[in-house]
Amino acid sequence: MQTEVIMSGFGGQGLMMIGKLLAYAGLEEGKTVTWLPSYGPEMRGGTANCTVVVADGPIGSPLITSPGAVIVMNQPSLEKFAPMLRKGGTLVINSTMIPVNSDRTDIRIFRIKADDIAEELGSRRSANLVILGAFIGLDEIVSHETLIAAIKKTFASKKKFIDVNCKTFMKGYELAKAGKGDE
Repeated sequence: MQTEVIMSGFGGQGLMMIGKLLAYAGLEEGKTVTWLPSYGPEMRGGTANCTVVVADGPIGSPLITSPGAVIVMNQPSLEKFAPMLRKGGTLVINSTMIPVNSDRTDIRIFRIKADDIAEELGSRRSANLVILGAFIGLDEIVSHETLIAAIKKTFASKKKFIDVNCKTFMKGYELAKAGKGDE
């Protein structure tokens, strides 16, 4: 099994962090992982992205041209990365920030109001964890328990964020498991 994921949004939306969390969780489960961030104009408000590959065996390259999954937090990311998604892949959309849908009919699309859900649960800044939870709920490439442990470890020095981050992750996970996106 090998899963390639591109995660993208505006700089500051926490895509690099959730990419690292997914990579850490993969390592904890004994999988081979790569995490490849893309920095550049995103520091000035452009689109930031990272690529994560999680596999049971060796990974040939961290560079991906046709990912099996794409997570998008803003419309420029949808426009840039949805066309790259391979047929049968999974597209997870933050519908709070993206009012449009992909016109692709050959992929699985899950829309979730990540920003709204995070705000309802106490921290709009945790929208990235809502969307990561939804992705894991759809394509359990690592267990949600391992990812919760990675969240706790990552935020150990910022204990006040652990509860809300775990809660927002689990909400996204549970909604995806139940098939309850916003469309």
